[in-house]
Amino acid sequence: MSNVYLVRTNQKINFARIHLDALTVAQNSTKWSKHNEIESYNESILFHLASAYGSFLREIAEKYSFDASKVGTLFDLEAMFEESGQESPERNELWSLEQSEVSWLHKMLAAYAACWKAIDNHSARASDTVSISEIHVVQINPNHAEDSDILAEYKQWLNEFRSLVERLRSDMQEW
Repeated sequence: MSNVYLVRTNQKINFARIHLDALTVAQNSTKWSKHNEIESYNESILFHLASAYGSFLREIAEKYSFDASKVGTLFDLEAMFEESGQESPERNELWSLEQSEVSWLHKMLAAYAACWKAIDNHSARASDTVSISEIHVVQINPNHAEDSDILAEYKQWLNEFRSLVERLRSDMQEW
């Protein structure tokens, strides 16, 4: 087993942390390009978090001796488990997190997906199922009043993801 995905997951988590630090600096900046930098870092953090998640799915596939190159989503990994007849506490937990509209993972993936949309409407409101980050990235000219809340949300997601990865890796080593 090469552990290439373990290394990649760690790398993407570190990239997200680096961009979070840069976002903090950008928010405290007085440069004319402040808002462009903030929006850029917002999307890059989401990219690195989503990429880390995708890599972690491949890491799980690798641990169970599946063809990790065929895993792009949890659905792909789920199909491999079904086909093999194996059970996995990792897939069960990730499935629950992805499906629960109030979970940090569901919100993070929705915010990342929102990077591919655009609206010119500021009437959307954050709720238990829609994060501030998701609303922010789809707006053409977002209101930067929520920047500190978005930063806090990203930090929470990164911490939750790190904890999840550490815990699930620990559980996978026991097998």
